[in-house]
Amino acid sequence: MLDNLAKALLLTDAEREHLFLIGLGRAPESHYKQPDGIEPRLQRVLDKLSPAPALIKTATWDVVAWNQAAAVIWPNMGEETGYGRNTLRMVFLDPNAQTLYPDWEAAARMAVAGFRADVARAGAMAEVAAMVDELSRSSPAFKAMWQENDVSDSAHAMKELRHAVLGTINFEVSIFGVDGRQDLTMMVFLPASRGEAERIANLLQQ
Repeated sequence: MLDNLAKALLLTDAEREHLFLIGLGRAPESHYKQPDGIEPRLQRVLDKLSPAPALIKTATWDVVAWNQAAAVIWPNMGEETGYGRNTLRMVFLDPNAQTLYPDWEAAARMAVAGFRADVARAGAMAEVAAMVDELSRSSPAFKAMWQENDVSDSAHAMKELRHAVLGTINFEVSIFGVDGRQDLTMMVFLPASRGEAERIANLLQQ
């Protein structure tokens, strides 16, 4: 009944959630829908965060926006590749991934567990089924990790990356919800030291 009322009143996702909280004391079940782009204000926020790499991704880990610092750390970010702009596929299909992550196996295992948690929370398991099948065929490592059924919340973590030009860079990673957009999250990779931030900034100026 509440769902039909929300549709009849043309409520936004936030308004629909509020209606359920008032009427039932809980949020509605998640039903995933593909985002239709981002507002220019969000791109301006990403750009202002430089030299900290930052990106916006969907619940299925498709990257829909990023700043120039992110393009420096992940050079293929701005290109259409065989693995697309999807961070999970990048981890397993990008030939540079095992060089970028010093402990690739640990990073990959954390990515799979975090991805599973995100798509389950968004009610998007059906939407990622084809990608999971593709990755299972393409990567024995992914297939084994996916079958372990691990789930984790990796909203805040330290990450070490080994960049071809910058060398080893340490980041404090935080993930934030995007206000008014339950379908999107923002990832910010804050350089762990001023020196690391300056190295990224210097490369951006070249």
